[in-house]
Amino acid sequence: MIDHDALAADLEDFEEPEKKGPSNPREERIVAGFEEIQRFVEENGRAPEVGADRDIFERIYAIRLQQICKKQECRDTVQSLDHQGLMDVEEPDGEGDFEDIDHKALAAELADDLGDEDITELKHVKTSAEKKAAEQIANRDRCKDFEKFKPVFSAVQEELKSGVRETRPYKDDGTVVQGNFFILSGQKVYIADLSEEFINDFGHKDVRLRAIYDNGTEQDILRRSLQRALNKDPAARRITDPSVGPLFTGKHGDGDVASGTIYVLRSNSEFPFVEENRDVLHKIGVTGGDVKKRIANADKEATYLLAGVEIVATYELYNINAKKFEHLIHQFFDDARLGVEIKDRFGNPVTPKEWFMVPLSAIDELVEHLKDGALTDYRYNPETASLEKR
Repeated sequence: MIDHDALAADLEDFEEPEKKGPSNPREERIVAGFEEIQRFVEENGRAPEVGADRDIFERIYAIRLQQICKKQECRDTVQSLDHQGLMDVEEPDGEGDFEDIDHKALAAELADDLGDEDITELKHVKTSAEKKAAEQIANRDRCKDFEKFKPVFSAVQEELKSGVRETRPYKDDGTVVQGNFFILSGQKVYIADLSEEFINDFGHKDVRLRAIYDNGTEQDILRRSLQRALNKDPAARRITDPSVGPLFTGKHGDGDVASGTIYVLRSNSEFPFVEENRDVLHKIGVTGGDVKKRIANADKEATYLLAGVEIVATYELYNINAKKFEHLIHQFFDDARLGVEIKDRFGNPVTPKEWFMVPLSAIDELVEHLKDGALTDYRYNPETASLEKR
């Protein structure tokens, strides 16, 4: 007959010792500080050093490690965590106290590099929870092709100023897709690309994102990680897609209010450049009045290239902010804007800003995508003179 008590006693010798976590705030700080040192070792393959040519934070870690090794209480607290053998070194001479690591000891080592104010700011070690939250947005790389994205951020800023876009408090509705903009930790974030959806280790759907930041950095991050970071930031905002209200071209209801007309004009100027590009050079504008009255004196106004014009297309607007809409169109075709300077009838230099090297078919397509709400999925390519998927 099996003696269960004896068997249990024999098995106790093989049981893994119970792991004890930090029992008080002081031990939590010691463990948190030691874990930062361990991460440095994992990333660099060596222990931190205090040499004058070393990074400031490496020197902090090196001094912290020395102090932990000096004091038996600290050694006992982290010994079970030391899988890298950081405690298996000869203890340095002298006494030390973990509470003084980031102030007195660090001040002595780094007095030439930092003032007291900066050293004081480094006094507190983050807890594990704080570090995990910070790591979700900390690992960023320099964006090598940022020049491609810089105009995108500039355009968004202009659209925010004009009211075409707005910022709203972030709410975790699960929507993070390509083309979205957010504000996180005071920086604009653009979702430039995303991977195929997959199931993570916990059975949840996720995707990997390429997030571009307006400070010229980028990050390869999981959607769920970005959402957590946005939720933890009380100041996080979602930047809305361009919105100008409902657009109607032709049909409208009894309660709709007319708010203007998009007009597309073609110049009759005999200027050689205009003659060569007459079929693709168009002036795009919005007016709240009659288009024919608006262009009655075109040949006397520099904005019309001091020549007569013909109306090639109009689109009626209802329930819409006409100025916002005009700004949106001009921003969309900005890469194709005509940058020519002419003299007005008084001899003053003028640069008309509403002329674009855009075929009428592309303008028609822009209006159609505004109506179906899909314009944010497209961009204008001046090389092909057409709209293409982002």
